[in-house]
Amino acid sequence: MCGIVGYNGPRNPKDVILDGLRRLEYRGYDSAGVAILHNGEFKRVRASGKLSELSKKLEGEAFGGRLGIGHTRWATHGVPSERNAHPHKVEGVSLVHNGIIENYQEIKQELRQLGAEFTSDTDSELVAHLIARQVRATGDLFKAVQQVIPRLKGAYSILAVWEKQPDTLVAFKNGPPLILGIGDDEIIVASDVQAIVSYTKKVIYLDDFEIAHVRGSDYKLFSATGEPLRKPVHVLNWNADAIEKAGFRHFMLKEIYEQPRAVAQAIAPHIDLERMRVRLSGVGFGVPYEKLEGLDAEQDAAKTAQQLSGIDRIFIVACGTSYYAGQVGKYLLEILARVPVETDIASEFRYREPVIPPHSLVIVISQSGETADTLAALRLAKQAGAMTMSICNVKRSSIDREAQGHLYMNSGVEIGVASTKAFVSTLALLNLFALFVARSRGQLTAEQEKHHLEALLAVPAQMETVLSYDKWFGEAAEQLKGYRGILYMARGANYPIAMEGALKLKELAYMHAEGYAAGEMKHGPLALIDERMLIMMVAPTDHHYEKTLSNLEEAKARGGHIISLGTGDNQELKRLSQYYLSLPKAEWTVSPILAVIPLQLLAYHVADNLGHDVDQPRNLAKSVTVE
Repeated sequence: MCGIVGYNGPRNPKDVILDGLRRLEYRGYDSAGVAILHNGEFKRVRASGKLSELSKKLEGEAFGGRLGIGHTRWATHGVPSERNAHPHKVEGVSLVHNGIIENYQEIKQELRQLGAEFTSDTDSELVAHLIARQVRATGDLFKAVQQVIPRLKGAYSILAVWEKQPDTLVAFKNGPPLILGIGDDEIIVASDVQAIVSYTKKVIYLDDFEIAHVRGSDYKLFSATGEPLRKPVHVLNWNADAIEKAGFRHFMLKEIYEQPRAVAQAIAPHIDLERMRVRLSGVGFGVPYEKLEGLDAEQDAAKTAQQLSGIDRIFIVACGTSYYAGQVGKYLLEILARVPVETDIASEFRYREPVIPPHSLVIVISQSGETADTLAALRLAKQAGAMTMSICNVKRSSIDREAQGHLYMNSGVEIGVASTKAFVSTLALLNLFALFVARSRGQLTAEQEKHHLEALLAVPAQMETVLSYDKWFGEAAEQLKGYRGILYMARGANYPIAMEGALKLKELAYMHAEGYAAGEMKHGPLALIDERMLIMMVAPTDHHYEKTLSNLEEAKARGGHIISLGTGDNQELKRLSQYYLSLPKAEWTVSPILAVIPLQLLAYHVADNLGHDVDQPRNLAKSVTVE
């Protein structure tokens, strides 16, 4: 999840690109760089750290051309450093990349055998090598890009320039967003319309496997195979309300799109990228609340590990969406850390007179930090002598102040009543927490921890790929709203995601929906299935896949209409489903973060199509401060 900006026009490219990167810094903030034409070559300036570090290095730098590209990075391959910062440059070809090249190891091995030398640890540099080799063969940047696209597997939005075609910029994508801004004698290309809207209101949204060939202020659009395309130019009509919503129809949709950033912000404070290990920062067990800000990160992480190593049992207590996040946490903690976990709805935990043994940790989850039942459960746990920890989005909330340990979602303000980005932030934090506890208890090797962290770091970019289903659900909503109900089913860590999907549909569309463990289908829910019932089956390729497939066969045999979510190009699921939606290949630990996005989009679009108030569903409130 990185921010990219390209400019071709009469303004000072440095100013336009820096301004655009400032508006995109939410997409990445561990390094930044620009490559801008000057005296016949692309002059490259890069810096590690936040964008302000690049701005300092660019003070006084002059550029004589009208063409340039820029990038602000969220690291997935290679630690944050100037060496790994974009743009990457190979034989006169410079490029910036947002996304992940999944077959980078295969490409790297091939290039190494051909004698290539690498100056970074990134997957992105490999694309620059591929394009440079094709430029040598074709003498044309656009033709070179056409040759390279079939080689790339994964998610990518890329801007490329070449010194021997100093008026040309080529942009292409598969997954993450890429937008052309059409100005007077200028073209701006960026990851987000916020980087464009100050200069022009006319935009074109590139779809997957499309190429924009920009020469001066002219542009042409092509498919990846070179067929000319004609696409509509959209005119942004942003009034004050639209600006507040960043151009989205509702706050909820804006917040769904903010989820890659939310995950990145949630995990950034807690990962030591140099050593590729979890270092929980600012938990502060036993530290007075007012002294949390001044904690030494290394010392606090060591103390937290010591405290957690003696835990024999964990309780996770929450309400609604936060409760379903806690259920995912149960799978993560029990499988990775081998510690028993109980999950409780806060209102039940309070009144069931729970037995809380010594050496227990009670984790309470609340977006607002003010949920009445969850706060009461926290107080009950403290009275029982348990160690307590909160996961909240609002610092200095009641739950945050009263808990003994603290983790923060860092999602930013969530205005839509139905929680989205706070949910995925919580899942990301629970991933980190499970890895940390597992290592503290000696259940995880350094190599295993590194593997899981790499999977988590890849998630923001993968989420952007899944967000492309927004358009599909928008078009399908008219038909989907006609079913008498939806059964959401899954197994393992995705089972709570099925329940969360059902909750979203109930909250927003006021339709009957239920989430079930797929193995329970024949124990009752099978009676509900007929041609008027829609089934949403979450079936990624994991160790539950074969059994989930059998459940899907049973549902299809009863006439159920099926939407399935699976991994990659799954022909079996396509055969069994009325609609098949592909998710990127991911570890089971992070699969729930990806799987929930289509379920959120389904609920949003069906509710909007029915004419309901998506941001403020009837009878519901954002912070439930009464029992």
